[in-house]
Amino acid sequence: MDLRIFTEPQQGASYDTLLTVAKATEDLGFDAFFRSDHYLKMGDADGLPGPTDAWITLAGLARETKRIRLGTLMTAATFRLPGVLAIQVAQVDQMSGGRVELGLGAGWFEEEHQAYGIPFPKEKFARLEEQLEIVTGLWATGPGDTFDFHGEHYDLTKSPALPKPAQDRIPVLIGGHGAKRTPRLAARYADEFNLPFGSVEDSEKQFGRVRAAAQEAGREADAITFSNALVVCVGKDDQEVARRAAAIGREVDELKENGLAGTPAEVVDKIGRYAAVGSRRVYLQVLDLDDLDHLELISAQVQSQLS
Repeated sequence: MDLRIFTEPQQGASYDTLLTVAKATEDLGFDAFFRSDHYLKMGDADGLPGPTDAWITLAGLARETKRIRLGTLMTAATFRLPGVLAIQVAQVDQMSGGRVELGLGAGWFEEEHQAYGIPFPKEKFARLEEQLEIVTGLWATGPGDTFDFHGEHYDLTKSPALPKPAQDRIPVLIGGHGAKRTPRLAARYADEFNLPFGSVEDSEKQFGRVRAAAQEAGREADAITFSNALVVCVGKDDQEVARRAAAIGREVDELKENGLAGTPAEVVDKIGRYAAVGSRRVYLQVLDLDDLDHLELISAQVQSQLS
């Protein structure tokens, strides 16, 4: 079971804060550092000092880290044109020496589009599907060849399909709770399928749908890595769990129901239940980025039991 650190910088984090967390992620032996791709805070957070761009952040971290994987959960297809996104991600992959992964989703948070003048189209899923075909097609185009695509939303003619990533294939993550179109899209494009903030039972159902869609598409379901993203709140005892829950404005019982909360033994047990239904990777949503002791505890007493 891989454990990855997943951050939500739109809630309030500077680049320097993210760099500190990414370095701790690497030093403490976690597999990867991922971040959301949002431009507006959610809920009661003040969001200060303001948003940071996901791919600019990852470009900086690519030069400041050596081992950990770097990526997004999820880049919104509404934020960037697919050709531009392919260039950005390939460049960051080169900068990292081949450690980048691309999570790509349709985009959903209408208010952030309104706040920063980003178009928010009514039909987003079809755009996502075209973006996936374009981005992966550009990367797969052979040297000296060109790439063409003529769709309903995007049109590319004689693209040189450059630059190329450092990796032969950048892993693509697709996720979500959709029962029909999402599994079909994952079966076609995903190296990893991620279910965000879902129960063990929800995970079993959705993983099953993706497996069935892969088999229907003539693809081995085992070629897809299945993962979860869950808020994390671990303490050495009940008092420490309560203190960390209060720091992020959440209730302990709710966190235990909907996330990974409790003592290390409780969290290891719950992760085991996700593993039993096919999850091989967990993105730990860390909401208090100043609490590095939290990461140290997870590394020493949770990750050590899952290695």
